[in-house]
Amino acid sequence: MSTEASSTVEHVGSELLGRTEMARLVAEDIPPGSFVNLGIGQPTLVSDYLAADSGVVLHTENGMLGVGPAAVGDEIDPDLINAGKVPVTELPGASYFHHADSFAMMRGGHLDFCVLGAFQVAANGDLANWHTGAPDAIPAVGGAMDLATGAKDVYVMMTLFARDGSPKLVPRCTYPLTGLACVSRVYTDHGVFLIKDGAVVVRETYGISFEELRQRLDVPLTSRLVGAG
Repeated sequence: MSTEASSTVEHVGSELLGRTEMARLVAEDIPPGSFVNLGIGQPTLVSDYLAADSGVVLHTENGMLGVGPAAVGDEIDPDLINAGKVPVTELPGASYFHHADSFAMMRGGHLDFCVLGAFQVAANGDLANWHTGAPDAIPAVGGAMDLATGAKDVYVMMTLFARDGSPKLVPRCTYPLTGLACVSRVYTDHGVFLIKDGAVVVRETYGISFEELRQRLDVPLTSRLVGAG
């Protein structure tokens, strides 16, 4: 039984994290040699911060393994895009396949990690990221349900608070669910949260203290957990 414990690292005097800073943190936390899917939107930025020698293999649901960083300038090929229609580069050994084969990889448990955006994440790891339930909202589930249930670990990148100031890390999701108890880690502009064994561990904070987070969120937080990574 592990006796290793972690405590919250507070970066109170720092700025809140931007999208690129969050993407860099996620990239640093992905183990070498992992097979990873990056969801549409800000998760695609993670590809720009993976070390060239990491051996991480990126998968995109529209049918490609070996996705490289985003393409710029003369690198742009309109026929080479990820699931979000963003032009990408290909790494040596990249391969292409049918959409159905891509989803078989996602559903079959062949991905080590996926990184998704979210409208809400519950304290037990429930994920809501495809529809707000608003009458005029356009639902866009894509492959999110397949990824949430098929990937071995689900990481989320999102702002911690919505535009109206309401928390997006919540006791219980009020939006339609994408997956049940699937999220293990949440990267936000205010800090990084680990969801483990029914507890929400604050790994680190940015621009805010642990106590301030505790006052603004309705979920029980802990700053220390044995075996937390």
